[in-house]
Amino acid sequence: MPEKYWSENESEQELDPIGSLLSEWVDLEDEEEEFRSDFFEGLSGRRKKAAFVLMAVWSTTIALHLVTWGTWVIMGITGLMVIHGLRLMSAKAEPTPDPLSDEALANAPSVSLLVAAKNEESVIGNLVTMLCNLDYPTDKYEVWVIDDHSSDKTPQILEKLARQYPQLRVVRRPAGAGGGKSGALNQVLPQTQGEIIGVFDADAKITPDLLRRVLPIFEAQEIGAVQVRKAIANSAVNFWTRGQMTEMALDSYYQQQRIAVGGIGELRGNGQFARRSALQRCGGWNEQTITDDLDLTIRLHLDNWKIGFLLDPAVEEEGVTSAIALWHQRNRWAEGGYQRYLDYWRLILSQRMGLRKKLDLLYFALTQYILPTAAVPDFVMAIARHRLPMLSPLTGFTISLAFLGMLVGLRRTCSEEKLSFFNLATITWQTLRGTIYMLHWLAIIPSITARMSVRPKRLKWVKTVHEGTSEGSFEF
Repeated sequence: MPEKYWSENESEQELDPIGSLLSEWVDLEDEEEEFRSDFFEGLSGRRKKAAFVLMAVWSTTIALHLVTWGTWVIMGITGLMVIHGLRLMSAKAEPTPDPLSDEALANAPSVSLLVAAKNEESVIGNLVTMLCNLDYPTDKYEVWVIDDHSSDKTPQILEKLARQYPQLRVVRRPAGAGGGKSGALNQVLPQTQGEIIGVFDADAKITPDLLRRVLPIFEAQEIGAVQVRKAIANSAVNFWTRGQMTEMALDSYYQQQRIAVGGIGELRGNGQFARRSALQRCGGWNEQTITDDLDLTIRLHLDNWKIGFLLDPAVEEEGVTSAIALWHQRNRWAEGGYQRYLDYWRLILSQRMGLRKKLDLLYFALTQYILPTAAVPDFVMAIARHRLPMLSPLTGFTISLAFLGMLVGLRRTCSEEKLSFFNLATITWQTLRGTIYMLHWLAIIPSITARMSVRPKRLKWVKTVHEGTSEGSFEF
């Protein structure tokens, strides 16, 4: 692995964003072995590449305001986005295979379930108990908990549980062990026996039949990983948790629709499953990224694997309950999502990824990162020239699509309920509130893209409060 990207050395280098980008075109490997060794070679120079992209977005937006045909360019892009959006919304979601029957369990694959934990005394016991009581043969699955040098009662709780459940394995990492969550998972991966590897966060809540419902999706040989829909366990607490509930519904909708049109299915960390062979071919988890799940997503697709999605049952997790906690968490998510484009842009543009997946990535890169970043210079130029923001058609379309996606996503999560007028009104109100909540991304994305351009972040541990208890999460 190369040197950690968050070291101070990069901040002392001369800013040369164009050189950083062009250098990655040199000696593009064609051989399979060289291709795999190149997975982590693009991690250097993130700050310089981010600065280049930021300057390009700002200069292009300003230039479009200054030329007479700038409006037509925006209208043309909007038209293309509408076409793709309609294609996305009209696609039929792939059907979910039937759960494993009792007879099929005899030939079911072995599974290893992994949990990386640090100071999780308030939640780890509940999760381990759930994992060790799944409706699945105990000789066909194992549970690994990696205790990352906890200083609370987590070790004592795990020691007691290990005596109770024979399929539980506990590994305690020493102080100063590197790599964060990715390092913990990579440490135990060689010791696991499962054909399928599942990963959960310590606050996860699952149903006993989860494995029976996930594993049939892996019967398709092109499936390299499966993401289970995430839901917010404490959604009734306040505006922020209710917003996160609708956000998860929107995410599940996009996941299903993107997969249906041959686009990118994505991993979300908690409740993700990967085929061992696919994980090993991709080099395991990246210890130099903020969001290991999004990073692994790109590498799996570059290696021609498909990522499936399971709508029901969901894996529940606790949502953050304050605006400050939400800001920090979403900043990490945004930066991790942005990093993967900077790290793998050359491989994405190569022949390793199909055209439909490239178009899908381009569409969501434009709506999630480029458009919010461009909104800042667009607003400045609109004020200076006493006109409406030029990007208004694109912004309006993106918000409208998110509204409709959230509405359908919420309906899908409660599809067993009869669609009465009251239920429809409730879902509509939740969607309106969720759309307002989602506007926080318009502040987070420009902030994170600007910050990444001027200063690297250093690895540190940040605690997040969950329902009156403190829970750790890996943060940069």
